[in-house]
Amino acid sequence: MNQTMNIFRKEFKDYFITPIAYIVISIFLLITGWFFFSTFFLYSQATLRGFFALLPFTFAFVIPAITMKLFSEEFSSGSYEILFTLPVTHINIIMGKFLAATAFIIAMLIPTLAYPVAISFIGQLDWGTVIGGYVGAIFLGAGYSAIGIFSSSLTRNQIIAFIIGASICFFLTLVGKMLFFLPESILGTVQYLSTGFHFQNISKGIIDCRNIVYFLSLIFIALYATSLVIDKK
Repeated sequence: MNQTMNIFRKEFKDYFITPIAYIVISIFLLITGWFFFSTFFLYSQATLRGFFALLPFTFAFVIPAITMKLFSEEFSSGSYEILFTLPVTHINIIMGKFLAATAFIIAMLIPTLAYPVAISFIGQLDWGTVIGGYVGAIFLGAGYSAIGIFSSSLTRNQIIAFIIGASICFFLTLVGKMLFFLPESILGTVQYLSTGFHFQNISKGIIDCRNIVYFLSLIFIALYATSLVIDKK
């Protein structure tokens, strides 16, 4: 566990050494703030529903950009050979990088707390749905981080890692929006695969164990697949 935390601290610190972290956070806040407040006053309701509805699509683009370098950079520079000679297992490395990416996403979400605070001065805000939305956002971000890490482990090229990760994340986000194209017999199964479906359930303030199990399963599958790829390398 100590080795995992050492890697976590190193990777998390690396995000803020370069300007990439600040650029990503600025772009994220600009996109979410613009789209949310441009439509907020049209509905005349004190709610963050618009912000949380947009979040899966924003995360599907932003998170693969955050995670694309985690293994690809190690492979392209050759530093992974040194890393694997240290007294750490590949599980320590994967978990440390995953925790660092998830912590960065939480740090990215913290400035958005200004949105509900500002709205609470305008109208009566349901804080239960706000808390549920942020809990769902953390699970969603963790799931997409695991997918991004898996994508990064597949290639030395960071751009290719980003494309693979974004494609998987967008597929899982959009699959729930295409149910009307599918036979009725498989609608339930396809809907269950959708990250957007489970996230929206949590963002309503309803913490259902089925939604939590889905995100934990997504994280486990993606990280286990990463472990298989790294073990093979």
